[in-house]
Amino acid sequence: MHTIRTGTVRIFALLAILLTALSAPRAHAAAQPFKVLALYNGTWDAAHISFVHEANAWFPKQAAQNGFTYTASNNWDLLTNGAVNSYQVVLFLDDLPQSAAQRTGFERYMRGGGAWMGFHVSAFTTDAQSWPWYHNRFLGSGNFKSNTWGPTTAVLRVEDRTHPSTRNLPATFTSSVSEWYSWSNDLRRNPDIRILASVDPSSFPLGTDPDQSWYSGYYPILWTNTKYRMLYANFGHDAMNYDTNTTLSSTFASETQNRFLLDGLKWLGGTPSSHLDAHS
Repeated sequence: MHTIRTGTVRIFALLAILLTALSAPRAHAAAQPFKVLALYNGTWDAAHISFVHEANAWFPKQAAQNGFTYTASNNWDLLTNGAVNSYQVVLFLDDLPQSAAQRTGFERYMRGGGAWMGFHVSAFTTDAQSWPWYHNRFLGSGNFKSNTWGPTTAVLRVEDRTHPSTRNLPATFTSSVSEWYSWSNDLRRNPDIRILASVDPSSFPLGTDPDQSWYSGYYPILWTNTKYRMLYANFGHDAMNYDTNTTLSSTFASETQNRFLLDGLKWLGGTPSSHLDAHS
């Protein structure tokens, strides 16, 4: 009798353990990959087209091992018809929304908690008032002011190493080759803008054309707007031989710069709570 009772207790104990194991969440299950949509134009300036081709080859190679999927499209109307809402992150590779419907759709996506990373010419304008929310408030940069020429590397100084996109970067690093832009607005005066990296003074003179080089000054390169989940990177223009349409550099040649891209994407694709923690 004692033996039977003991065996029964053991059976119930084993059943309890089994039921608990079945009902418990699987801690080891892989997290669902977040979805990245890259929008591009791909029809003007060979240096920008080269970057688009590079990006659309590089990002898919990184996707599986870094927890995301990557879809590239030149259909900017995905911003207007609600299709963008199925993606956690949107990239602007070489352009920005042009129609009123595209712009309204992108604003709605960002205000609704979407995430964005933009490159180089995605911030370019000489008429910021044509879309003041994007150029003056979201990016904060205003109008294009000047550029360096020709495309060169730059030593970048990481100003904020607490942000998830930059915490794994050294104090300074050498970027990949790019043409660099400056802006009409001083981003340091905007309380919503958090500058992550800028041109280190050791880079000066920056450029190879004496008439289009920077010799001194302050030039933000990477930044975020703390009201949104967003990152802007000023690079994205390869060096080119325009006569032969030959690419002479790679935007993805700097492993440190690539670390920023991948860590930045992971932050952008994360939860809203991690977004808020990054700005506390």
